[in-house]
Amino acid sequence: MIALFLLAGATIGAFQDTSGLDRAVAAFTSRPIGAEGGARTAIDSRLRLAACPTVSLSWRTDAHDAVVVSCAGPDWRIFVPVIRPADAPPPTTRAAVLPAAKAEPVIRRGDPVVIEAGSPGFSISREGVAIGDAAPGARFMVRVDDAKTPVQAIAIAGGRATLPGWDE
Repeated sequence: MIALFLLAGATIGAFQDTSGLDRAVAAFTSRPIGAEGGARTAIDSRLRLAACPTVSLSWRTDAHDAVVVSCAGPDWRIFVPVIRPADAPPPTTRAAVLPAAKAEPVIRRGDPVVIEAGSPGFSISREGVAIGDAAPGARFMVRVDDAKTPVQAIAIAGGRATLPGWDE
């Protein structure tokens, strides 16, 4: 995740590097640009967004129809449309959505967490402290000792998490 923030935060001159944002969105969705579940197109390179040291990514809605890429300082936000799977149900209106039962959190604020990521022949892990509660599969922020800003992680089980874009 730290590499994700570094790539997303890379700048050209005084503007945000949109190719870094494209890589961050691809890691967030775990799908490349143009693939089902990934961004429809690359972010327009003509955008002149102020350079951001740490971008935040989240889903616009529970339908996962767009990724919200935002920066708290300087303050900006963009929406990146996502290709919905052909078999996905059509989006519903808010009035028709019934409240879903919340999954019980496996990680609570203040819990120690080990963030793990890897692939065959490579693995990395970091220890940190959860900043919020998270159910299995939910995203949450983790404070890592030597990092200035918290990192985003996905809850796996009690005390275990992985980075977005990495399989368990």
